[in-house]
Amino acid sequence: MSKQILVVDDSVSMRQLISMTLTDASYEVTQAEDGQHALELCQQRGFDAIFTDQNMPRMDGLTLIQTLRKAARFQRTPIVMITTEAGDDMKAKGRSAGATGWITKPFEPNKLLMVVNKILPC
Repeated sequence: MSKQILVVDDSVSMRQLISMTLTDASYEVTQAEDGQHALELCQQRGFDAIFTDQNMPRMDGLTLIQTLRKAARFQRTPIVMITTEAGDDMKAKGRSAGATGWITKPFEPNKLLMVVNKILPC
């Protein structure tokens, strides 16, 4: 069974890019349009990893991470921020919220796959 990955981003094109990259690498991908939608999906099922944007309507990425980390099911799930915000202050907030890692947009698809391979060993 392939690994289940949740991709959270309010940009349709970014969700499609990430999803296509992961699907081509044999991962099963579920998409959410914002943090609230992602939280609803996570209440229904678990995921092996989550990739989330920061700036989204209804619920931002940091709030999503903080909320998920309170649930036993997601305390050890790798959660990676994929965002344009690359400042040290924001990265510190991400670590404090419980983010596993950080990818700065724009990024090369092979960098995404390197991160996935690191957080989801076979």
